[in-house]
Amino acid sequence: MIVWRKSSYSGTQDESDCVEVAGLPGHTVRVIGVRDSKNPAGPVLNLAPAAFRTLLHRLKSEYPVP
Repeated sequence: MIVWRKSSYSGTQDESDCVEVAGLPGHTVRVIGVRDSKNPAGPVLNLAPAAFRTLLHRLKSEYPVP
């Protein structure tokens, strides 16, 4: 079973800009999935852990939390 976790930076359940992440089973290497919580049946971006860390680092540097 895949357990999707909502980003703590996404705000409350009622806000529309939400991102969810999950570790995805069934791959030969570890994969982290990223999806839009408003569209759970939609596409999933699959990232290696190093690529996911790079994405987070770049997002945090471009969009710092006030």
